[in-house]
Amino acid sequence: MSSQDHLCDIVIFGAAGDLAQRKLIRALFQLDRAGLLNEHSRIIGVARDEYDQEGFAKRCKSSLERFVDSTYLKSDAWEHFKQRLEYSCINLTQKSEFDHLADCLNQRTDSTRIFYYALPASLYGVTSENLHASGCLNDQARVVLEKPIGHDHESSSQINNQVGEFFKESQIYRIDHYLGKETVQNLIALRFANPLFGSQWKQSHISHVEITVAEKVGIEGRWGYFDKAGQMRDMVQNHLLQLLCLTAMDPPADLSADSIRDEKVKVLRALRPISRDMLYSHVVRGRYTRGLIDGQPVPGYMEEEGANPDSTTESFVALKVEINNWRWAGVPFYLRTGKRMPDKLSQITVHFKRQPHHIFDENQRDLARNKLIIRLQPDEGISLQILNKDQGLGKGMRLRSEPLQLSFSQAFGQTRIPDAYERLLLEITQGNQYLFVRRDEIEHAWKWCDQLLDTWEHDGPRIQPYSAGSWGPKASDLLVFKDGNTWHEDD
Repeated sequence: MSSQDHLCDIVIFGAAGDLAQRKLIRALFQLDRAGLLNEHSRIIGVARDEYDQEGFAKRCKSSLERFVDSTYLKSDAWEHFKQRLEYSCINLTQKSEFDHLADCLNQRTDSTRIFYYALPASLYGVTSENLHASGCLNDQARVVLEKPIGHDHESSSQINNQVGEFFKESQIYRIDHYLGKETVQNLIALRFANPLFGSQWKQSHISHVEITVAEKVGIEGRWGYFDKAGQMRDMVQNHLLQLLCLTAMDPPADLSADSIRDEKVKVLRALRPISRDMLYSHVVRGRYTRGLIDGQPVPGYMEEEGANPDSTTESFVALKVEINNWRWAGVPFYLRTGKRMPDKLSQITVHFKRQPHHIFDENQRDLARNKLIIRLQPDEGISLQILNKDQGLGKGMRLRSEPLQLSFSQAFGQTRIPDAYERLLLEITQGNQYLFVRRDEIEHAWKWCDQLLDTWEHDGPRIQPYSAGSWGPKASDLLVFKDGNTWHEDD
């Protein structure tokens, strides 16, 4: 089935906001430029801003000029994309204001209606209700929900219930943009298409696994949101646990959405709860102080604009996570995420066990292990660290660690790796759900995180300072070192 068969009306709520202008409009433009949108598909922006059609188009063009390489933004490409754009000014809490949108959508009955909620989750329920009441919904309608969906299991369930009154589960697409990254999808191919890795992917061959999501930025003016969420709710509950599931899950029966998501849920259900007596051995919380990023001074968390002097929120979390099943018995998963770190970095590092009998230089025993490094950003790709004999006369059988590397941009001759939102939006238009999060995944993730959050709020380790531009508190190094391991960049 070609892209031309997928006629869609894509309605973006919050179309004037940062997410829509920075990510969604750019992604849709690239899909249009690549010929992956039906020729007659429309993009309908909805917000409270008083734009006319031309004003909204100018807003979108300004964003594209900022976020898209000028080589792609040729006049004919823009003019073609512009013809898709429409706009409707709506107060989402007023049902009567949806009537114009309903009239617009009901002009044709053969189009799939996609409603993208680039909105606070508190508006998901009322928006769904007013779409239904105004006659905007039909059996082919789809709704896209951005994270975070709630701040705990109870609030998440409430929001999902509100949306679920008007959309069936098969119509709901919950986005975690990490799942749209090429490397994350390639993890499935790497694991299940290659016997070399598939046969080794278990506790008898793997020593431990690291998952790091590091950000160079601070809270970027989002104090009001972030201080209520913290790094645990903002990053661990969704991004890191999703990467953990894809790394640890058993082979699915096939590549259907539910087969993959069934296996991910099994991992979440097998996560060992971090009890009170494990807090100091399995958890590190941190908060950045002033320091240097790229040689430039930056303020500490408590010095950011609008800071709450009574804040108890973390900007860094490191966890030792264990999975209670036969495949991963005794294999620790170290999760780490923080703001104001030296690099923007997302990667999974799989450490394989050493050979049981070492016949080389005894002083190189610690070197003798393989690592698989899966980079999500920057420079998406895969690197396998192997051992070779060092070249040259007089060096005997000394070993040297070298990478076998696959850089996606180099290997596939791409000047541009598609953004995750491009992939996700394309899959939505085609009705494919395997890259999206099912409701029970969210609920099991929240239950595990809620237990930990509740435990540390009542009797948890204090928040430890770390300088902006560092890799977090020293205690995070100790977290892995006491098991005889180190973080990848410290090897």
